[in-house]
Amino acid sequence: MRVLKLVSMTFFLWFALSSHAQQWSFNVLLDGKPIGKHVFSLKQENDLRILKSEAIFNVKILFVNAYNYHHTATETWEGDCLTNLVAQTKENGSIIKTSGKQKDSGFMLDEQAESLGECVMTFAYWNPKILGQQKLLNPQTGDYLDSKVKHLGTETIQVRGEPVKAAHHVLDTPKFKIDLWYNEHGEWMALQSTTPEGRKIRYTLQ
Repeated sequence: MRVLKLVSMTFFLWFALSSHAQQWSFNVLLDGKPIGKHVFSLKQENDLRILKSEAIFNVKILFVNAYNYHHTATETWEGDCLTNLVAQTKENGSIIKTSGKQKDSGFMLDEQAESLGECVMTFAYWNPKILGQQKLLNPQTGDYLDSKVKHLGTETIQVRGEPVKAAHHVLDTPKFKIDLWYNEHGEWMALQSTTPEGRKIRYTLQ
């Protein structure tokens, strides 16, 4: 279930922010069957944007819990640059914690001695500017991965039961690939990935 971890990174809608928090809920499907939700809340505080997310997945096989996943993260952004990160993931009883902050030398993860760069972005799907980045930070694992994007043109997809024209992009890293769709306003519409076992994971707006 490695891709279940990888896809549970922060993403959201790209739009003019208001002063109050905006919240979205996404259904998470594995091979078309629901396994949980991922909820995101984004708010503006002065010059900062603060994104909080929580994902809870539960995969059952023959009515037995085969995989449990609970991920929470808080990201603080100034413009398009990450300034603070606190994340925790509980996966089948194992706990992973990741944290870091912007310093004079650049963004630094707490467990590392070298900065990642002056302006670091996570896999923040809510901001389509990630499609132009050469490296992206996985907020769960702390991996800073090379990133390439292939643009596949415009397609019609179903969003909340309605047909929507959306630009289809494939985000490619050394560890995984993720398909992303954005509407004509640059708002994130859908995500899909494939596990190493060939199973399809999809996030759909509720």
